[in-house]
Amino acid sequence: MDELIKAFDEIVMDESNIIIDGSIVALKHVATGKYLTSIDNLHYTTGSEGPIVYTGNSRFDPNACWYIFVNNGKYNDYIYTKSDISFQHKISGNSLGICNYSQQVRYSRHLSRTQYKYHKSPSSNHTEVNCDGNEREWKIDYSRLENYEGYLKSNDIINLSIKKSFDINGHTQDGQVEFLRSHDVQFTIGNDTFQEVVCHNERLAENDEWCIELIKQA
Repeated sequence: MDELIKAFDEIVMDESNIIIDGSIVALKHVATGKYLTSIDNLHYTTGSEGPIVYTGNSRFDPNACWYIFVNNGKYNDYIYTKSDISFQHKISGNSLGICNYSQQVRYSRHLSRTQYKYHKSPSSNHTEVNCDGNEREWKIDYSRLENYEGYLKSNDIINLSIKKSFDINGHTQDGQVEFLRSHDVQFTIGNDTFQEVVCHNERLAENDEWCIELIKQA
């Protein structure tokens, strides 16, 4: 009987740790212990000039809360690896993403062409990550397979990737896949300094690992 009760308690505990569609989560950068953060009224002074995204305090902050949604899923659905997901900032309602833009390039007096680009991060010149991007669809990969149980749960260590919708010539189905990273590079706005968060297409490393923490289950 004791073993049966213990097994039941483990099932209940496991269910309480599952991250489902509509849950509130935080993303902690594994290498630094700092949380992925955005502040609604604080904007980049370069690039998109949208709301900034950075890794802030090691202590939990309400500005580090995000709703997680399965794109084209049902409310309360489990979230599996490779699911298309989005993160909506709890306070501002804006979504985590990257931002493409078009630019007319003139080759001669009578010849010009539209090129498509992505805003660059303020310091390292990688792809800028902001909290109002026009591309917001992320995928989850498990960084440490020993933690993988088929569905997303609190304290899983993950990588987050996004597939760009455009190349220089326009919309493409074969866009560059880039990964969410924080690193030691900093940028400043006024008198304040922030730790940069970017997307990149380099080799994966420890700076690309995030621990997803369940704050409130949907």
